[in-house]
Amino acid sequence: MKEQKTNIGHFIGIPDVISLLNLTSGFLSIIFAINNNLKVAALLIILAMIFDSIDGWTARKVGKNDQYGFGKNIDSLSDAVSFGTAPAILFYMIGKTYNANLEIPILLTSLLMLICGILRLTRYNVICDLIDYKGFIGFPIPGIGFILSTFYLTGLYNIYLSMIIMIIVSLLMISNIKYPKFSNMKVLGFGLLMIVLMIINWPVYNNISIPAVILLLITLYYLIRNIF
Repeated sequence: MKEQKTNIGHFIGIPDVISLLNLTSGFLSIIFAINNNLKVAALLIILAMIFDSIDGWTARKVGKNDQYGFGKNIDSLSDAVSFGTAPAILFYMIGKTYNANLEIPILLTSLLMLICGILRLTRYNVICDLIDYKGFIGFPIPGIGFILSTFYLTGLYNIYLSMIIMIIVSLLMISNIKYPKFSNMKVLGFGLLMIVLMIINWPVYNNISIPAVILLLITLYYLIRNIF
């Protein structure tokens, strides 16, 4: 490669800017979590997932040729922050507000989430060009952040149940179970509508966010149905 072609402008494109928006959302989620603004931190993880879901679509639409793997790498590194580090920190900070006596188990669970997330991303980068399957091998990493965030936003959050779910999801991320990609546009449209309603916090019944409950149940169904 010629030296003049190592300029960052030679590699970066619109899809990579969207990946950076994913990264930015994840970073801001960490900052808000550290400052105990946990609801905003959870919403920012969901926003990061939205950016993550459209960067690949944008790359296909603009016909970007990722000859050197720049797009794949920036996407994975962004995911490591937004769906590895941010959910782990959010889970830890939520746990501290619920039961300080559980700090060590919560810390270990957070570490497991991060380690399994990094292992999941690394394996994907190794095998993505070597297998024919078009879906996911292991539960996709954005899912763990989405499950944690929607669970917290439901108003029904339970630290003990959350710890069990996070451990299970972490292990499923590094499993060999196949998960299909979402392709039903009606389901995707419904999911996006629920996300919008959850963000505006409507409808709420007895302090329970109905859209967040619906999104959590759909994601848990996706998580479980592919095991059997």
